[in-house]
Amino acid sequence: MKILAIESSCDETAAAVIDDGLILSDPIASQIQLHAEYGGVVPELAAREHLKNLLPVARQALDRAGKRISDMDLIAATQGPGLPPALLVGFHAFQTLAFALDKPFIGVNHHEAHLYSPWIDPQTKRLNQNSFQPNISLIVSGGHTMLVKVDSPLNHHVIGATIDDAAGECFDKTAKLLGLPYPGGPVLDQLASKGNPKAYVFPRPMLKDPGFDFSFSGLKTSVRYFIQKHPALVEDHRHLQDLCASIQAAIVDVLVKKTIRAALQSEVAMITASGGVSCNRGLRNGLQEACDANGLSLRIAQGRYCTDNAAMVGMLAAWKIDSGASLQHIEEGIRPGWRLETDANE
Repeated sequence: MKILAIESSCDETAAAVIDDGLILSDPIASQIQLHAEYGGVVPELAAREHLKNLLPVARQALDRAGKRISDMDLIAATQGPGLPPALLVGFHAFQTLAFALDKPFIGVNHHEAHLYSPWIDPQTKRLNQNSFQPNISLIVSGGHTMLVKVDSPLNHHVIGATIDDAAGECFDKTAKLLGLPYPGGPVLDQLASKGNPKAYVFPRPMLKDPGFDFSFSGLKTSVRYFIQKHPALVEDHRHLQDLCASIQAAIVDVLVKKTIRAALQSEVAMITASGGVSCNRGLRNGLQEACDANGLSLRIAQGRYCTDNAAMVGMLAAWKIDSGASLQHIEEGIRPGWRLETDANE
């Protein structure tokens, strides 16, 4: 089956061509420079940029794959969750394209695509389904932080989620408080690698809570008050590195310890991680060290498939179709608040 997949849930315009489970192409048009001026994603501007980029990126995906749109057997698009204006552009444009070409169409849950992205083998560019094991999966991004218990392929349920700010949002907002350029999370990570994570002590919200939910708003507030009391520290590069390392250590500590505890209580032998924040070196190192110490194996999505991309959307669509999933009715709309559950109708 040949699939053209589209991703437009936030500020990345992405397309991919999948042929019999193989990723042939997956170009991405980033909007980072556009939103840098505002220090965050502006939904209306993101939608306008998607309108400009969507067809060129889709053409690029087809050209790189050496395919024509008429060769496609299925059109797949992110249906939710995400920014409504951004979702509207990609989902309805390619829903209409599928209707015009009389092609089958399927909407994909963005979080579910992230959930299974660690199983994309970066070498073969195929899903490594044969090595699947039950696992606890950490999905961590700018807008969402959640723990998911995955019992078998496409059989999963959420056991914990953020109740306020997501981890990625905390990274970006604390970076902004420190005066770092947008997007701040990666810059904070880079500075943190040269700092002392024990230089300053910041709270670990809900770390001792017996459940698996997350909260990072208190940590963000703590950083704001600390900077107000010690403004000179931000101006000194050495202290700035220590501040970044200490903030990152607090966020990573919560993510890692809750994930490990969930795995041990669930009696699974594997942890997976995905989403944009899983690119963070501190988190990757923390998860690896904790897994090694507890006899757990770890799979983290390859860098290109951590951030928003259409390859994971197309691969999940292929997996679902192979497993007997039904196609979307052509009149269905976007689902900006679509929760990640086992049943696509929940």
